[in-house]
Amino acid sequence: MTGTQIDQLIQLLAKLPGLGPRSARRAALHLIDRKESLLRPLAQALGQAADTVAPCDICGNLDSVQPCAICRDQRRDPSQICVVESVADLWALERSGVFRGRYHVLGGTLSALDGVGPEDLNVGALLARAGDDAVGEVILATNATVDGQTTAHFLAEKLSNCNVKVSGLAHGVPVGGELDYLDDGTLATALGSRHPV
Repeated sequence: MTGTQIDQLIQLLAKLPGLGPRSARRAALHLIDRKESLLRPLAQALGQAADTVAPCDICGNLDSVQPCAICRDQRRDPSQICVVESVADLWALERSGVFRGRYHVLGGTLSALDGVGPEDLNVGALLARAGDDAVGEVILATNATVDGQTTAHFLAEKLSNCNVKVSGLAHGVPVGGELDYLDDGTLATALGSRHPV
């Protein structure tokens, strides 16, 4: 690798969440020192992911097949849809192991400051899914932030036209908290204590 290629690797690594310039340099050196056992397999895995991983056509989860593994799983309860802001939130709930229904990824939250409106989110597909006779409950699992709660209230109003129970997460989710950073016990309590919205 030339100096320019190393600099490019460091600059790209520094763009990853949680990695600053120093951490990126350490990671780059670690990868280069383990070229055969780590760098080449990582490069190959990144290339394959770039070519095959895409959002699920049904729920928005990331997978290399359509529909995703969660949507294809016949053991999951099709009567419950858990609405989350991001794939990271979906993965956090899956990690807890307490929810056995289906998901719907919005792709963000409503935010007047950032210019994000309902048309920028995956709302239409959610309303279509909620209109299915097999769906009995939609759980609004947005983050306990101002934008997350605004989005939940907006969705609750839109879902009131559908013949479904609409509930939201309760106890255990701190105000201003984000699902991706919560422990499994807190997530389990929040899902178990959900309430009508």
